[in-house]
Amino acid sequence: MASPTTFDLYDTTLRDGTQQEGINVSVADKLAIATMIDDLGVGFIEGGWPGAIPKDTEFFRRAQSELTLKNAVLAAFGATRKAGVGADVDPQVRALLDANTPVITLVAKSDSRHVERALKTTRAEGLAMITDTVDLLVKQGRRVIVDAEHFFDGFRVDPGFGIDAVKASFDAGAETVCLCDTNGGMVPDFVTDIVGQVAAAVGPEARLGMHAHNDTGCAVANTLAAVQAGCVHVQGVINGYGERTGNADLIATAANLQIKYGMELLTPEALADSTRLAHAIAEIVNMPPFPRQPYVGISSFAHKAGLHAAAIKVDADLYQHIDPTLVGNDMRMLVSEMAGRASIELKGREFGIDLSGQKELLGTVTEKVKEAEAAGYTYDGADASFEMLLRSTMGTAPHYFEVESWRAIVENVPGAAHSGDATSEATVKLTAGGVRVVRTGEGNGPVNALDSALRLALARTYPEIDKFELVDYKVRLLDSEVGTDSITRVMITTTDGTRTWKTVGVGGNIVEASWEALLDAFIYGLMKLGVPVP
Repeated sequence: MASPTTFDLYDTTLRDGTQQEGINVSVADKLAIATMIDDLGVGFIEGGWPGAIPKDTEFFRRAQSELTLKNAVLAAFGATRKAGVGADVDPQVRALLDANTPVITLVAKSDSRHVERALKTTRAEGLAMITDTVDLLVKQGRRVIVDAEHFFDGFRVDPGFGIDAVKASFDAGAETVCLCDTNGGMVPDFVTDIVGQVAAAVGPEARLGMHAHNDTGCAVANTLAAVQAGCVHVQGVINGYGERTGNADLIATAANLQIKYGMELLTPEALADSTRLAHAIAEIVNMPPFPRQPYVGISSFAHKAGLHAAAIKVDADLYQHIDPTLVGNDMRMLVSEMAGRASIELKGREFGIDLSGQKELLGTVTEKVKEAEAAGYTYDGADASFEMLLRSTMGTAPHYFEVESWRAIVENVPGAAHSGDATSEATVKLTAGGVRVVRTGEGNGPVNALDSALRLALARTYPEIDKFELVDYKVRLLDSEVGTDSITRVMITTTDGTRTWKTVGVGGNIVEASWEALLDAFIYGLMKLGVPVP
């Protein structure tokens, strides 16, 4: 057995992570994600299950010529031989060899109940399945990691068989045996106790690992507990993706081990790139980034309470457990009805506006925010609208145009709603660049028609708006118990291809609220592009 002189970060995003409900990635996606994960600096990237999943077989074929890894080695995942079948003739074992990866990770039954009830074989045959497969792969020049499936649940019922399975793996030549909390039911105390018992049974030279699922919400904590008990190999998934409630989040695990425990696992540059990487992978798998995800979530270092802001103004470390730049994130101040003057001042700094010493202005803005939020506005996720409110209060908001009036109508011919022929029409009257303009636009709804009419009205004076694209649109009914008479809040996300901003509007109906958010979005976008007022 190898001496545990190194510590392994093992990524299984491409295999275990893709088992999450709603995630479906192509081979090209997997190749792109593998390159990103390699940049993070992990030691192993598990690519999938060749032979069992055609897409994964294709991935390993293409990886041989299309994937160049700088830090990690590629691992193929698969099962031990079947009961009663020789390892050398088992087709799935042969598929693992055909993947031509330097490392093969075998999932092996380590719970005697699974051996007897699921595999319907004896304990002796269950252990032989492990021994024979590991021995064959090692003799073929492969490094072998054994994932001891259902280990913790099985150990609590029959610890003897679990220990025998681990020993059989090592005796056959496995370099690491990873203890798997497959059902995700463990808590840290259980993990500490069981890993400690296994470590004592197999000796200090044995390399033990941890693979945790998050069904108790303890996947990262359980992984840290396993490391403290002696594990030198941890498996995880970027963003905690995975079956049911997911796997241990590999970035949170690595950040905790490195920042809290002082283990040098990643370069400072790689750790500082982890927020960008987490969000980039979220885009590829088409899963919205989780705002409150530890370390890399957009809300991880966001402060809303005025008390927090007052302390942060003195020393940011007073309300943050780390410097967010260590993981590539940043502190944000949220402006809301809970805001005090310190919150407003700090938020102004984010916009490049120095409000220090302007107590009267800060007080005015604070009251405006509280009044607006009482009326249904929210500036938590609408920084652009808040900056416009701040600049308007200061008298520095640009006046690109003056709106005279607007209207929107919906025409619906009977039966047209189902034929796709229903149309909306909007008319906008405004003055821009000293010229009165009246324009009418059509769309597939009143908001789309208003957007079209506003663009047509501004296009000659401000051709820059052609870059603006609405990328997200959210509606919420306030006081919904009054039904269709509810106040409506609309949040709009707009991009110019370089930056993205969010605006909010509130009104007695969805069209009125959308118009207000659209106006803020256009004015803010022109301002950030540096467009001068004619």
